[in-house]
Amino acid sequence: MSNSSQSNVVKPYIPAEAQLPEFSFRAVLMGVVLGMIFGASSLYLVLKVGLTVSASIPVAVIAITVFRMFKQVGFKDSSILENSITQTAGSAGESIAFGLGVTMPAILILGFDLEITRVMLVGVLGGLLGILMMIPMRRTMIVEQHKELKYPEGTACAEVLKAAATETSRVAAGLVKPGDAAANEAELKADNKRALTIFGGFGIGLLYKCINVAFKGWKDTPQVVFGAPLKAGSIGAEVSPELLGVGYIIGPKIASVMAAGGVMSYLLIIPMIKFFGDALSVPVAPGLKLISQMGPDEIRSAYVLYIGAGAVATGGLVSLVRALPTIWRSLKAGLSGLSLPSKATSAVNPTSGVALRTDQDIPMKWVLIGGLVIITAITLATPLHMNLLGALLILVFGFLFSTVSSRLTGEIGSSSNPISGITVATLLFTCLIFLLMGWTGNAYYVTALSVGAIVCIASSNAGTTSQDLKTGFLVGSTPRLQQYAILVGALSSALILGPILLSLNDSATVYVPAAQVAPGVVVDARTLTDKATLKGPQAETDPNTYLVWHKVDDVGGPSGKYLVDQSGKLVYLVDPGINGTHTKRPDGTEVKKFDAPKAVLMSYIIKGILDRQLPWELVLFGVMIAVILEMSGIPSLAFAVGVYLPLSSSMPLFVGGMIRWLVDRRSNKMEKNQHLSDDEKQANGDRSPGVLLASGYIAGGALAGILIAITAGVSVMTPFDERLTEWSTLHNPFFEGANADYLSMLPYAVIVLLLYWVGREKKEVAVS
Repeated sequence: MSNSSQSNVVKPYIPAEAQLPEFSFRAVLMGVVLGMIFGASSLYLVLKVGLTVSASIPVAVIAITVFRMFKQVGFKDSSILENSITQTAGSAGESIAFGLGVTMPAILILGFDLEITRVMLVGVLGGLLGILMMIPMRRTMIVEQHKELKYPEGTACAEVLKAAATETSRVAAGLVKPGDAAANEAELKADNKRALTIFGGFGIGLLYKCINVAFKGWKDTPQVVFGAPLKAGSIGAEVSPELLGVGYIIGPKIASVMAAGGVMSYLLIIPMIKFFGDALSVPVAPGLKLISQMGPDEIRSAYVLYIGAGAVATGGLVSLVRALPTIWRSLKAGLSGLSLPSKATSAVNPTSGVALRTDQDIPMKWVLIGGLVIITAITLATPLHMNLLGALLILVFGFLFSTVSSRLTGEIGSSSNPISGITVATLLFTCLIFLLMGWTGNAYYVTALSVGAIVCIASSNAGTTSQDLKTGFLVGSTPRLQQYAILVGALSSALILGPILLSLNDSATVYVPAAQVAPGVVVDARTLTDKATLKGPQAETDPNTYLVWHKVDDVGGPSGKYLVDQSGKLVYLVDPGINGTHTKRPDGTEVKKFDAPKAVLMSYIIKGILDRQLPWELVLFGVMIAVILEMSGIPSLAFAVGVYLPLSSSMPLFVGGMIRWLVDRRSNKMEKNQHLSDDEKQANGDRSPGVLLASGYIAGGALAGILIAITAGVSVMTPFDERLTEWSTLHNPFFEGANADYLSMLPYAVIVLLLYWVGREKKEVAVS
C-alpha cells in the first residue's frame, strides 16, 4: 500500500493544508527552558533511585498554561502546533538525563575524575545521534505502522494538546466556526484546572522540600533500627515529594515489587549477615571492619551492594532476553522500511506536486552529513579516550539499538523500554571485544564507558523522538520542524546537565583524612602530574592544591582517588558524592549520598570483565535471587533494583503506588467506567489529575533538591546552615529528639492525603 493511502487512514487534527504558527521563537525557547528543568529533575531522580518518568505531558500542560498567561497581558495565544513544538523540544532533557545518570557516574565510582567536557560531549553526541538515526524510520514506524505501534505516551500527549486547543486551532481543524467561544468554554475550564493542578504540585513540592531540607523543618529520613532477635534490621523512608510522585506515576505493581526488594535487604539479608557474623573476630572481605562493629548501612555498603548489583545485572539481561523476539521483529521492520524506496516516498499534494507539510522530514543528505560529523567528533574527541574501534561500535550498536528502542517504545511505551538492558548488553559486548584484543586494565575503562553512554543516550533519545513524532502525527505537526525542535532541545539540555551532575557530586563529596583509612601509606610524588583542590564545603577550610593519585588495590587502604602532598604523604581520600561510602565530614556534618544503582551496575560490569576484580561470591548470590524470582514468574529487575537501593528510597515509592491503587480502584468502581477495558482504565489513570499533581511534586521536589545541593558549596551559606542545624537540633522536636521519627511523618501525611484527594476521579475521562 502506498504511503499516501496509508496517511489517509488517520486524519490529523490540523489538516496538512492548514497554516498555523508552529516553529516560533517563543515555542522553542519555552521548550528549551522546560526541557532543562525536567532534565535536571530527571537526573536527580536517576541518581537517587535509578528511575525517571516521562516529561511530555507535564511540559505540554505547563507550556499551554504559560502561553495563556501571556495572552492575558496582551500577547497572542499559542497554536496547537506551537504547543507541540514546545513539548517536542522539552522532552529531550529527560531521556538525556537518564542516559547520563546511568553511565557517567560509573567513572567516579571507578575512581576517575568526571571531566565536564567528557560529560557534555557524551550528552550532546549521544542525544543528536539518536535523533538523526530515528528520522529515516519515521514513515515506517509512525505512519505506515500507526495501528500496530500505539506509542502510548505520545498518544496521550496528543490528547492533552487537542483538549487544550485554542479557538484558532479549532477553527483550523474544522471543529468550530470563527467566534464560537461557547464551544471552547468547557475545554478551557478543564485546561485551567489541569494547569492549576500541576503548578500547585510544583509549588508544594518546592516549598515542602525547602522547609524540610534547607530550613531543617523536620527529619527527612525517619528510621527505626531493631534490636534482637532482628538485630540490625531497620525500616526507614525518605519523606520527599519527588519520590512520592514517582511511586504514584509508576503505579502499585512496580512500586510494590521495588519495595519488596528493599524489605529483603533490610529485614532479611542484613539481619542474617549480622546474626552469622557477630561472633567473628576478623573482618570478612570485602568489608574492612568487624561485622559486630557495623550498623545496617555499613553492612549494606560492604556486602549487600554487591548482592544487589548481581541481581540488577541478571534482571537487566533477562528483560533484554525476554524482549529479543520483539527486538528482532523491530530490527527487521526498521531495516525493511529503509530498504524499500517506494515506502520512503513522501506523500505529495496532487495539485502542486510538493510534499505535504505533514510528511516533510529533514532531507536525508543532511541526516547522513550530520551522522558522519558526529562519528568523526566521537573518534577525535580527546576527553572520550576513544579509538576507531570504539567509534565503529557506537555506529553499529547505536543504529541497531536506536531502531529497537524506537519500536519497543511504540509497543510498550517509554516506561517499559529496557534501555538499561540495552546499555548492559552494549557494555558486555564492548568489554568482551576489548578483552579479546588484550585491552584490559583501567586505561580502557573510560573508552568502554563512553561507548556504552553514547549508545544508551542515543537509544533513549530515539525512543523519545518516536513518541514526539507520534504526537505530531496525530496533531498535524510538521515532522521536519519537530526534528529541528528536538535537536535544539537535546543540545541545550546536554550542555546544562553536565554541570548539574558535577555540582550534585561535589556537594556530597567527603574528603576523608587519609590517616583514618590508609595510615602510613606514602607514594613517589615525582610520578604524579595531575593536581586538584578540594571542592564543596570542605574547600573553605583547606584551599591548598594537592597532587592526585589513583589507588587501584585495597592493600593498606581502600582503592580510589587520593590527594597527596608534595612529600608523597596521603592527605585525603576523595569519597565521591555519587555512590560514596562516607556520610560524615570531619566536622561531623551529615552528608546524603546519591546511590546511582544503574551506574554502579555499569562500573561492576567493566571492572569485573576488564580487571576481574569483583567479590563474585556476593555477586552470584544476587544472580540467584533474580533467577529464583524469574522461576517463580516474577519479573526480577524492579525487585533487584529494590535490593540494591536503600529501603528509605523504595518505601516512599511504595506509598505513592498504594495511593495510586486506591485512586484507580475507586475510579474503576464508578458506574460510568464499568464498560471500559483494562487498557482504557489504565489510560484514564495516566491522564488523571493525580498524575499531574504527582508530576508537579517530582519537578518541584527534585528542583529544590538540586538547588539545595548546589548552594551547599557556597561559602556565604555555610555559616547560616550550621547555625540553623544547631538551633533545630536543640529546639525543634520534628528535627531531632526522641519523637522526631514519628513527628516528621505528619507533614508528609499532608502531601500524601492531598495526592489522594486530588487524584480521585469523579467522572469518566474520555478515551479516544
